[in-house]
Amino acid sequence: MDIDHSVFMIGYSKKMNSRPIPFACQRCGSCCRVPGYVALESGEAETIASFLGLDIYAFTAQYAAITANRNSLSLIERPDGGCIFIQDDNTCRIQPVKPAQCKGFPFQWKSKQLKAICPELRRGSL
Repeated sequence: MDIDHSVFMIGYSKKMNSRPIPFACQRCGSCCRVPGYVALESGEAETIASFLGLDIYAFTAQYAAITANRNSLSLIERPDGGCIFIQDDNTCRIQPVKPAQCKGFPFQWKSKQLKAICPELRRGSL
C-alpha cells in the first residue's frame, strides 16, 4: 500500500499505551484559520525572518506582535482571525520553518473549537 506521507502523520498517545495513532490531515486549513495567537519560541522569529529574506526588525514590524503576557512574540492574524501565513490553497507560506506550536498540532495540543471544525479530529482519531 502506497502512503502519501505529506498527508499522513503518526502520533503516540499515553492513553493508548504509546501505540501509533493515525492522523490523516485533510489539508482543510481549519487549524490555521481559528482565531488565537501562535506564540513564537526563542529563535523562531529569527528563523522565519531569515526564511522570508527579512531582518528581524522588518519581520517583527510586519508579522509579529507582543503576546498578552508580554513575555514573547506571536504571529499576527488576518482580519478574519486566520494565521497571517495561511495561503488560499491551505498551504503554509513558511512550512519549512513553521513554529513549534504549529508543528505540535494535533498531538501536543488541540482545542474544543478545533475538534468541532477539523474533519480528522471530528472523525475521532485523537
